[in-house]
Amino acid sequence: MAAPLIVICGATATGKSGLALKLAEKLDTVILSADSRQIYKEFDIGTAKPSAAELEQVPHYLIDICEPTETLTLAEYQAQAQALIAQFHAGDKPVFLVGGTGLYIKAITKGLKIPRVSPQANLRQQLTELGQIHSYKLLQQVDPTACEKIHPNDQVRTLRALEVFYVTGAPISQQQGENPPSYPILEIGLDCNPDHLDERIRQRTHQMVDQGLVAEVERLGQKYGWDLPLLNTLGYAEFRDYIQGRDTLAGAIANTALHTRQFAKRQRTWFRANSDIHWLDNTAPDLLDQALKLISPVL
Repeated sequence: MAAPLIVICGATATGKSGLALKLAEKLDTVILSADSRQIYKEFDIGTAKPSAAELEQVPHYLIDICEPTETLTLAEYQAQAQALIAQFHAGDKPVFLVGGTGLYIKAITKGLKIPRVSPQANLRQQLTELGQIHSYKLLQQVDPTACEKIHPNDQVRTLRALEVFYVTGAPISQQQGENPPSYPILEIGLDCNPDHLDERIRQRTHQMVDQGLVAEVERLGQKYGWDLPLLNTLGYAEFRDYIQGRDTLAGAIANTALHTRQFAKRQRTWFRANSDIHWLDNTAPDLLDQALKLISPVL
């Protein structure tokens, strides 16, 4: 049997990294990150990157591969991940893909066909100035099929669809699809009751502050400017507001926990729609054994 890809997914703070670390160490293999912010250098505490000790324990990939001022497209992430999977599978090693970014995981497990079009800053600015209503009308003219899946208020996907059309001359709907990989895939999801997850999120938020999150945000803001898009993401925007005097420390902590709970709820909705995922309760005392029992048949 070909070496498998083993996915460990689920909402934030469900313990994916901890379980994956134990499994990868036991199976003497590697972990590929499926986290859309861990790819960025210097954004460490707020993205819950593995510690130096954990990186020493098990080799991790797709972490710190991009400068904070750069943009890594989904297609670029997919290409790097696919190359690494092929490399380790050639040595007959199973590979763990671990994280909570559903689209990253789907790009690999489903082999999404993604147009290789890099962000076009000038074009996006022009379309943004034109406004979402007019941009969507343009998209209806050039790619009505895409509009069936894109909400009229979804500016991000509208701009992307227009960007692909104007760069390639072909509608994005004609360039999408799936080409699933041939190797075995096992998807394991971690979950727990909402109250327990809320407490885990609260504890992790306080832990990040104890680890120096405020200093990390301040340093990044001073180095890259406070308008850096990454500083407007979860855990960074809230503490930016505190540093700039728009909130108290207690308020920043409370808002981070609140926004993380909201984000976790969206992640759960995304992953629950995938019937291929085998769900495990992260509070189970025999969690590791349960995971190994699922993995054993595909090894």
